[in-house]
Amino acid sequence: MKILVINCGSSSIKYKLYDMTDKSVLAAGGIEKVGLAGSFNKVALPNGEKKIISHECPTHTEGIKLMFDTLLDPEIGAIKSLDEIDAAGHRIVAGGTYTKSQIVTDEMLEGWKPFMELAPLHSSAHLKGYLAVRAQLPNLPQVFVFDTAFHQTMPPKAFMYGLPYNYYTDYNFRRYGAHGTSHRYVTARAGEVLGFDPKDVRMITCHIGNGASISAVDHGKCVDTSMGLTPLEGVMMGTRTGDIDSSAILYIMEKEHQTPEEAIDLLNKKSGLLGISGVSSDMREVEDAAEKGNERAQLALDMYSYRIKKYIGAYTAVMGGVDVIVFTAGVGEHQWDVRKATMEGMEYLGIQLDQEKNERNNGEEELISLPESKVKVAVIPTDEELMIASDTKSLVAKQ
Repeated sequence: MKILVINCGSSSIKYKLYDMTDKSVLAAGGIEKVGLAGSFNKVALPNGEKKIISHECPTHTEGIKLMFDTLLDPEIGAIKSLDEIDAAGHRIVAGGTYTKSQIVTDEMLEGWKPFMELAPLHSSAHLKGYLAVRAQLPNLPQVFVFDTAFHQTMPPKAFMYGLPYNYYTDYNFRRYGAHGTSHRYVTARAGEVLGFDPKDVRMITCHIGNGASISAVDHGKCVDTSMGLTPLEGVMMGTRTGDIDSSAILYIMEKEHQTPEEAIDLLNKKSGLLGISGVSSDMREVEDAAEKGNERAQLALDMYSYRIKKYIGAYTAVMGGVDVIVFTAGVGEHQWDVRKATMEGMEYLGIQLDQEKNERNNGEEELISLPESKVKVAVIPTDEELMIASDTKSLVAKQ
């Protein structure tokens, strides 16, 4: 079965075509600047090279057409006919209260639309992508895989805010989390790699990249996660503040006469590592600056690891202990010093990091704690696209 995985952003379309008989990637690409001048498709060729295909894509419909044309290209394509594609799976950022992936029907689509406003830029792009595929292949089964679904096992005491209850009933105002497809993947994969059943352990999964979230997974179920109604809540990130006193936002708006849109831009795009360091939102560039003596860059690094550590401590308390800690995503997989800084001072939990393994590891599936460590610490690279493809295959096969 060949599954096409699509991730539509406000101005981008990322895609991968899988052969699910062996889970191999037949084709992959990313269409950038959709709706802008200079749009192009950056295609990953089988030999590892990249090819840039320039093509105007004023809409997502044009972008999806470019994707299909590229897949069919006699020289760099992967299929001879679109009939070879058995189904398409879409990454959906905000799924509201949906607890699992869904085959898209008209009824299901209407049920999802009230949750679109929770991620307006993402949701509108997701819908455009789905509709564009349907226009090209009206009979192709399509599946929505929700980033929020994994977190819907959180109890009310974890997902509710301390606001008047009617905000929950009237506006669906609650914590939904994000990165759930990644947290779900590494939870299962950690069990496979380390030889345990996730239902038997208490796990903390750390998806740490430019966007970052931490989840408490108690015996296979998410019981808490750091992101909230939107991806702004939680640990400090590349350009997001993470947790902040709500009054501080109002104070800044009043002092600088900001509109809500300007405040949202400040909190989401100008804060975090970038805002503190004044250097970059890229961890590697901030680390380089810190090594050269930039004190603000070092402060940003210290704050970053400190806040991850706080969440690990909090979730250990929530679950009454922890058996496994997993690091994943760009920073979690590749920045050994962030892993080290996060784990330092956690020896009271029985954590003993194997420093040699930790420093050597650059994104490989590996246990990086010592054999005598009471808590297993591992690096597990995430694969959200494969998770989407697997969900899509499973649902379509049941039809």
